[in-house]
Amino acid sequence: MVWVLLAIVILMITTEKTRITDFSNSGRFPSILGILFAAFVFVLSGIFGILIFDFHLTSPIGLPAPVLFPALAGLFGVPTLLNSLFTKPAIPEQKVQPLIQNRIEKKSSVVSILTGSIAGIFVSLIPGLTTATGTVLAMNARQKASQEQTIVTLSAVNTAATFSVTVMLFVILRARSGVTLVVRDLIAIEPWQSLTMPVGLIYLLMFLLLSGALSYFLTLYLGKLFAKKFHIIPYQKLLVFTLTFIFTLVVLFTGILGLAVLLAATSIGFLPICWGVRRSHCMGILLIPIILYFL
Repeated sequence: MVWVLLAIVILMITTEKTRITDFSNSGRFPSILGILFAAFVFVLSGIFGILIFDFHLTSPIGLPAPVLFPALAGLFGVPTLLNSLFTKPAIPEQKVQPLIQNRIEKKSSVVSILTGSIAGIFVSLIPGLTTATGTVLAMNARQKASQEQTIVTLSAVNTAATFSVTVMLFVILRARSGVTLVVRDLIAIEPWQSLTMPVGLIYLLMFLLLSGALSYFLTLYLGKLFAKKFHIIPYQKLLVFTLTFIFTLVVLFTGILGLAVLLAATSIGFLPICWGVRRSHCMGILLIPIILYFL
């Protein structure tokens, strides 16, 4: 297991395509500097994870106090919101047009679905890997892809991972996602030890298929409706409300120490945004402690 994780980490870091040209714009140095900075973000996040896992947070109102809540919110959520708040991006009026794909684009979509599905199943089996990591792996397998194909790949990774973690819950009796953690607490999990699929798993897969089919049509309708109205949303006010909501939840669930974890994680999460490297390198917060555990 540890060698698989190390191989994935090396692949993620060495395939970083950002060129940092602040010191030089010639030769391979900008690309090497981008890889080194990606490694720095990964290691820094891992050290941060090692330090905070020993913290014992307490909620001032008696709620569960998971340390990963403020840590992951700070690494991935808050920096993006703050960056949008500071830069004040203008949301242009969206033009809704019918999707027209030629034969090459349809073939690319099939490849994106296949690579994304395989990556989604893979990351659901390996501890410490997320769908973001799966998307990076799938996109590296594609090499070149448009923005549309990136969305298709991301959707395939998430969909395949959802089905896979649900099946794994009944096969290895371990939850690989937050949703399956809740499912495990709500229903009795019957181990899948024969050719006959457990009744609980059958129902869950049926609901997943039904919700997936409904979400397809709802996305087509609501997506167009949202696109037409998106430019009139008070975006800055929405950002302020979201940030206030996150900080309030962190304080309620994890107290003042959790707020300190959130601020420290936010400072690390700003590094990929400032230098343009992939934010998935911040998953070192989980991967490095897991690698050390297996060692």
